[in-house]
Amino acid sequence: MGQQITVTGMSCGGCEQSVEEALEGVEGVTHATADREAETATVEGDAATDALVAAVEDAGYEASA
Repeated sequence: MGQQITVTGMSCGGCEQSVEEALEGVEGVTHATADREAETATVEGDAATDALVAAVEDAGYEASA
């Protein structure tokens, strides 16, 4: 199952990588892809949406479902 969340504050490829790593650290996530231009992150797996948002915020970015 895939989910998409809105992520703001990414300004470079390193930011995308940081968001992806934060999301992939959430239990149930099998793969994550961040897109700074679209301000989104797409997540594969069965993680809870609130856990995804919290992980992105803990990495220093703004997120919403």
